[in-house]
Amino acid sequence: MDSGLVVRAGVVIPEPELAWRFSRSSGPGGQSVNTTDSRVELSFDVSSTTALTDVLRARALERLRSRLVDGVLTVAASEHKSQWRNREAARTRLAALLRDAIAAPPRQRRPTKPSRSSVRRRVDDKKRRGETKRLRGRPSEG
Repeated sequence: MDSGLVVRAGVVIPEPELAWRFSRSSGPGGQSVNTTDSRVELSFDVSSTTALTDVLRARALERLRSRLVDGVLTVAASEHKSQWRNREAARTRLAALLRDAIAAPPRQRRPTKPSRSSVRRRVDDKKRRGETKRLRGRPSEG
């Protein structure tokens, strides 16, 4: 865990920029329920990191703005009894959040015109469906 947090190729958060906090986990436990600090909080200051370029930092700040408190992103993990496994879960969760936040925006769709045959197929299907529905009606008196 000392090499830093790998977000994606070319983006690694150095270990000193990650802040850990441990506390007692809530919920059912075992004999050591009141003595182990197995809940983990992992914090990362997105606004002042050196691991991200200016473009990636701006993108992350924009996309994560609802989760940030003073530019700091915090992830908690308490689903495992072991603090080590919770640390791994928090690292994985933080990396996934950052990976999604700094991903390039999807390419813009170029509008295209439907082909003549697809338009014809669509109209034929509509006519066939209308005919089916028309035949469901009551027989005409006559």
